Amino acid sequence: MDHVNEIRDGMIIDWDHPIEMDDGLVLRADIFRPVAQPHDNDRYPVILSYGPYAKGLAFQEGYPSAWDRMAEEHPDVTAGSSNKYQSWEVVDPEKWVFDGYVVVRVDSRGCGNSPGFVDPFSPRETKDFYDCIEWAGVQPWSAGKVGLNGISYYGINQWQVASQQPPHLAAMCIWEGAADWYRDMTHHGGILSTFWDNWYDMQVKTVQYGLGDNGPKSSVTGRPACGFETLSEEELAANRCSFGDDIFAHPFDGSYHKERSPDWSKVTVPFLTAANWGGQGLHTRGNFEGFVQAASSEKWLEVHGIEHWTEFYTAYGVNLQKQFFDHVLKGRDNDFSKGPRVRLQVRHPDKFVERLEDDWPISRTEWRRYYLNSAELALGDTPPAEHEEISYAALDKGVTFWSPPLEEETELTGPSASKLFVSSTTTDADVFVILSIFDPQGKEIVFQGAIDPHTPVGQGWLRASHRKVDDELSRPYRPYHSHDQKIELIPGKVVPLEIEIWPTSIVAPKGSRLALTVKGCDYEYDGESGGRLSNFKNELKGCGPFLHNDPRDRPEEVFGGRVTIHTGPDRQAFILLPVIPR
Repeated sequence: MDHVNEIRDGMIIDWDHPIEMDDGLVLRADIFRPVAQPHDNDRYPVILSYGPYAKGLAFQEGYPSAWDRMAEEHPDVTAGSSNKYQSWEVVDPEKWVFDGYVVVRVDSRGCGNSPGFVDPFSPRETKDFYDCIEWAGVQPWSAGKVGLNGISYYGINQWQVASQQPPHLAAMCIWEGAADWYRDMTHHGGILSTFWDNWYDMQVKTVQYGLGDNGPKSSVTGRPACGFETLSEEELAANRCSFGDDIFAHPFDGSYHKERSPDWSKVTVPFLTAANWGGQGLHTRGNFEGFVQAASSEKWLEVHGIEHWTEFYTAYGVNLQKQFFDHVLKGRDNDFSKGPRVRLQVRHPDKFVERLEDDWPISRTEWRRYYLNSAELALGDTPPAEHEEISYAALDKGVTFWSPPLEEETELTGPSASKLFVSSTTTDADVFVILSIFDPQGKEIVFQGAIDPHTPVGQGWLRASHRKVDDELSRPYRPYHSHDQKIELIPGKVVPLEIEIWPTSIVAPKGSRLALTVKGCDYEYDGESGGRLSNFKNELKGCGPFLHNDPRDRPEEVFGGRVTIHTGPDRQAFILLPVIPR
């Protein structure tokens, strides 16, 4: 495959430039550079991304439903660019090159125009990413400072490579990523997420290297987006891992997951981490954990709402990213370097209100317990005086506990946790907890999530046999489970469960009611369907694609019994909520 160099739309572009890895395999990158003017400095900081989605596949063609909705509802996304060079979840070169950056997009091993064996998030990929950073840092057009930027996959793998501390890595922007391969991504509370198996079919196999003539072509150059050679189905299958089966084969946290997760003590590079309040199931927890746990002395947290990909491309998102990189990579003393490190778009039922904070969780938080009462299905200020219990079919809709109407507008912003006392008729139980808000007329208030248009306020999950907690890493507002052994239930015996509920934000109106639903299956919105998107298999019913319905992981004879919730003076079940003073 020959690489092509040309000047197009005011940029010097290298298509499919070779980058050799330490094992001799050659990856391919597209490089977008400023056209140097007389007396200009022709060495620039680099914005680099490495991932599987085929750099030659246009956003508009690969993900038409997402693009069309974003372009229609947010015209600032398409403004100021021809949009010819837009690709899924990475920066638009036309909005960066003319501000003095080089943009480098690398197809990861086995995808797009890079040959090799596909093994997402593997140590081999991390080493490739490291080598690409170091390559970009010493090119004649490089100022020697490499910044990483991108959404989701292009954010997740930044944590991993930062743990390896490549010398030329100078800054990271992790936009709606994740971090912990077990807790954030593959197993929520120990329960297998089916997202990754489906994602592999829909978004990786469809752009695997070797599709050649059977794959897409670049709408700009006409070059194949997935290799110049066309391989058979058998050859393609032999060149990729069995991703879903690999995940299923590792039900506990161990070396497989740890080598695909960051070592927080070694993440020392300056970074901006951006989370989505509605990213329950993937694009929330890891961004907060990174901000809290990473060793970096220069780190910032931003949190927003609406669709997963949108704010990355809006004027708000692009300006924020540029301020960060201008400060860290170019040394500019701009507004980004001044003031608080936390920028929150606080969520209301009908809007977002920006507020700057000094820390996370917010230091002035009033941690408020609402106690469960099984007899009255209530959430109250005090534990019930009598022992009560209520049971439900483990795979059915469960039970809901209600607060009284709120006496005043109440802001909940932060992580939450629930402690339950449960027993089961079987040797295990999957417990899903849903935090919801209902208006004074009794209608649930839902939100546009990262993917699904009808998401609740918060969600948490725990497999009862994974109830062991790590006391050193746990906090009252964020229990941390070891996930290193199975402790089966004794049928009928009551055990305590501490359940993490991912961070959220909502300003609940006066007169609304809070609700905590405890059930044994995924949340479903009791209203109209969210329809379908072109890159997901399932209909959007409230959880987007982040479901937990693999029958291999949840056999009915184990998880299909009856679960009982116990409350009383010595079984003080509660939900701990982060109330922010007015």
